[in-house]
Amino acid sequence: MGRIILDIETSGFDFEHFDKTTQEYLMKYANSEEEETKVIESLAFYPLTGEVVTIGMLNPDTDKGVVYFQSNTERMVFEEDGIVFESGSEAEILQRFWEVVNKYEGIITFNGRTFDAPFLIIRSAVHKIKPTRNLLPNRYSDEHIDLLDRLTFYGAMKRRFNLDTWCKTFGIPTPKDDINGYMVSDMFKSGKVEDIARYCVKDLKATKELFFVWQEYIKI
Repeated sequence: MGRIILDIETSGFDFEHFDKTTQEYLMKYANSEEEETKVIESLAFYPLTGEVVTIGMLNPDTDKGVVYFQSNTERMVFEEDGIVFESGSEAEILQRFWEVVNKYEGIITFNGRTFDAPFLIIRSAVHKIKPTRNLLPNRYSDEHIDLLDRLTFYGAMKRRFNLDTWCKTFGIPTPKDDINGYMVSDMFKSGKVEDIARYCVKDLKATKELFFVWQEYIKI
């Protein structure tokens, strides 16, 4: 098959989830209440302190895709505008991801080599789920095109900038005006799982448009 755009959303565990030794380790360099808050807010960005709550995949050529999302309620499956939504536990959505991703030749992400791919691999290992493909092939291979890597010319640009800034630069609608990664944990704990899944779709479509800009005007 062709190529897909991949994006995940993650949520940090409650701080009380960790044992005392781990809590002390996490707060080792937090010397103020503000710094402690930052530590707690950042738990979602590491697979040892957070979990995958949404996995989205979009075919940039057909605009069809799938979003697997965590939900504590009964299993849900529905479709909106060519996107199939399917709920399950973290283990179940990871298993479904690996079953599907192996069918595609290429993966497109934004910061996927640093964030999405390692997070998916580590969280899968937690559930004893073996990857079906290498998400981190040679950095220069088109098997995984990390747009953040390509747009910064593999680190030649000193500042990398986030997806929101890149999209605004090229006039691409960005979902970050309404929701951002720091809000996902609270939304997940509040049960707003379908809202997170729909937000993931907006991220996928923004990444798709950014990919087309890179492919048409920047790639050589």
